[in-house]
Amino acid sequence: MRFLLGSDSTTEATVNFPHSKGDNWEVQSRTTGAAAVAALEAAAEDDDERGGSGGGRARVGLCVLCGLPAAGKSTLARGLRRCLPQRQGWACALLTYDELIPPEAFRPREPGAEPDPSLPDWKQSRRELLQCLECLLQGLLTGDQLAAPGPTSQPAWERFLACCHRQGLLLSVEGGGGRYCAHTAGSGPLCIILDDNFYYQSMRYEVFQLARKYSLSYCQIFLESPLECCLQRNRLRSHPLPDQTIYLMASKIEMPDLKKNAWEQNSLILQSSDCTSENEQIITLLAAALENPVKQNEENAEQKEADRAICAASAVHQADQTCRRLISQAMKEARDKNILPSELKSLAEELNKLKARFLEDVRQGNDLKSQLSVQNQCSDPGTSVISLFQLEAANMVNKYILK
Repeated sequence: MRFLLGSDSTTEATVNFPHSKGDNWEVQSRTTGAAAVAALEAAAEDDDERGGSGGGRARVGLCVLCGLPAAGKSTLARGLRRCLPQRQGWACALLTYDELIPPEAFRPREPGAEPDPSLPDWKQSRRELLQCLECLLQGLLTGDQLAAPGPTSQPAWERFLACCHRQGLLLSVEGGGGRYCAHTAGSGPLCIILDDNFYYQSMRYEVFQLARKYSLSYCQIFLESPLECCLQRNRLRSHPLPDQTIYLMASKIEMPDLKKNAWEQNSLILQSSDCTSENEQIITLLAAALENPVKQNEENAEQKEADRAICAASAVHQADQTCRRLISQAMKEARDKNILPSELKSLAEELNKLKARFLEDVRQGNDLKSQLSVQNQCSDPGTSVISLFQLEAANMVNKYILK
């Protein structure tokens, strides 16, 4: 599988996936071009210079691991965390989403049930984790004391702090009281590895946006493994996922698209193989990324389109939450009117179909036919959709009440 490390280097790599959690990662590779060697030498020289100067702005890199469950991401992440400090003199931190997002965030809600604010859903939990990461990055770059992001829940922040503390990323502020500053050992760069499925490009792009915002390095490693192999490994785990979850993710997963997305150029796609060697190509990818941090003004048509996709996904999520709340209110009103259980079931089905249709309108940016221009002059299409949904939902309830 080919991957790109800048304009003058092309590399091929195949990877031997471990059969169990304790096995080591092995890579067989072949490199052409001088950029890979130059990147490693430049990184080492720059680290020496920074060590002699007594500090400066911390160099931080974000590395995203993505792929199906049981593809070997966590084993690779743990191996890199051991390898990078010993071999490169770099600090390395690991953010494992499975450990930082509570299991209850993935539990499905009953149809029509109102969201429980005490049980964060997985999208909200991912958003909070990125907010915590941004807070850590600010602390690393400025030296300021860490403060919990405003919208982030206290349990999410405490889990994140505990993870950072275990990995030596925090120093207690004088006076204690649970106050910390970000810290890295040594003068070398810090590589932060994000271990998750990241099966949508939009999920990875959110991390890239952080790198661009703070001029950090960014790269991603996609682990490609046969579906059946992932299913077999998953079944051997102490807490396996349902097979259907992996099948569903396999049908939706989006591999890095180097031709379409300029922001995915620093990508490495690894495949299973029986070959064995050292993982030089991963180190080369990380070193090249560190030497070429994302510039804040880097922008092109593909990135703008990705930004729009992120905004659209956020709008759909907010509309979905509002529609769920309105459906819950409508069902309560219907129950208060003593509507028969069989008719309540039919009403719930109709309301959920209505919600699906309206969310698709938000996703596609439709004008909802000519109704919006007549009934609602609001310039915000999301608000227009909700207003029209509320009206049609009320009409549905009245239809059952007046039977």
